[in-house]
Amino acid sequence: MKIQMVDLKGQYLKIKTEIDKAIHEVIDSSAFINGPAVKNFQSELENYLGAKHVIPCANGTEALQVAMMGLGLKPGDEVISTSFTFVATVEVVALLKLTPVLVDVDWDTFNISPEAIEKAITPKTKAIVPVHLFGQCADMEAIMQIAKKHNLYVIEDTCQAIGAEYIFKNGKHQKAGTIGNVGCTSFFPSKNLGCYGDGGAIFTNDDNLAKEIRSIVNHGMTVRYYHDTIGVNSRLDSIQAAILSTKLKYLNNYNESRKKAADYYDKAFSNNPKLIIPGRFENSTHVFHQYTLRLNGVDRSKLIEFLGEKGIPAMIYYPVAMHMQKAYIDPRYKEGDFPVTEKLCASVVSLPMHSELNEEQLKYITDSVLEFVNK
Repeated sequence: MKIQMVDLKGQYLKIKTEIDKAIHEVIDSSAFINGPAVKNFQSELENYLGAKHVIPCANGTEALQVAMMGLGLKPGDEVISTSFTFVATVEVVALLKLTPVLVDVDWDTFNISPEAIEKAITPKTKAIVPVHLFGQCADMEAIMQIAKKHNLYVIEDTCQAIGAEYIFKNGKHQKAGTIGNVGCTSFFPSKNLGCYGDGGAIFTNDDNLAKEIRSIVNHGMTVRYYHDTIGVNSRLDSIQAAILSTKLKYLNNYNESRKKAADYYDKAFSNNPKLIIPGRFENSTHVFHQYTLRLNGVDRSKLIEFLGEKGIPAMIYYPVAMHMQKAYIDPRYKEGDFPVTEKLCASVVSLPMHSELNEEQLKYITDSVLEFVNK
């Protein structure tokens, strides 16, 4: 069986009958936009997350953009986020003519450093965007304390961590994306909960913010053809919603399968000084959107080439930090300003991670990695 970074076909085949039925029901209804399937999925995801409001939208990038629009952020407002992330997090800040303020991350968890956030706050700071990278929560308790102290909004980027839970010091559990003022996620096909095209959603427990966001995603309308605010066209179509409803029932199982694969990797690599396994934050569960190793004294390019020759894909998330990207070059930042992020960009490699990995594949992958690093 061919090893994939993400085995979408294998996952589909296991629930093919249910998926096909859901798609055909939407086609038969011809309610392709904002139909019953969208409303059903919205309600189901609200129940799953324990969120008061879920607003489906077209993709995860627009979820972040609309969330910032809904909060009323204005050009020049500073938004703090991480330099070690996918570009969408910073892209929407720039598109709205806000000012991105980048900070470093924690070496073990890859997530934004609360200490770095605190140091970056100025009178112009209006929001923090913690990214729950690779499948586990950032330190939300500390971040929320900082936000409260400085009267800042918190926009959770949950595009890689849907289903993960933050564990507060008092033992309370809360789903990623439901802790800050607003949370955002992506349903890109490779996500833990992915559709068969583009899709996203925004979560909030704030009634007024939810009303504003619902208007923004639909051209600024609350009543048809009456536009009370400037909006965008960002809707989740009914076919994708039907697919997501079907897959949502299996999300916990998918995440558990990923965790078992991660445990296998951890056991295989934990005693090798050349391979540093991903740290697991004690205040969060981990749903392993990616399994990312840090290499110590290993030629990453040659490792990836070696694995490729054996039919094993491997990826680098992310090879270039945001502050070093040409589109986001800023005189405030220079090489060396974010030592942890820059070291991670030079040393991380991600191995196949999905719900369909079996033990034979995992053994082949781990044996191959160890063969290279030990030779």
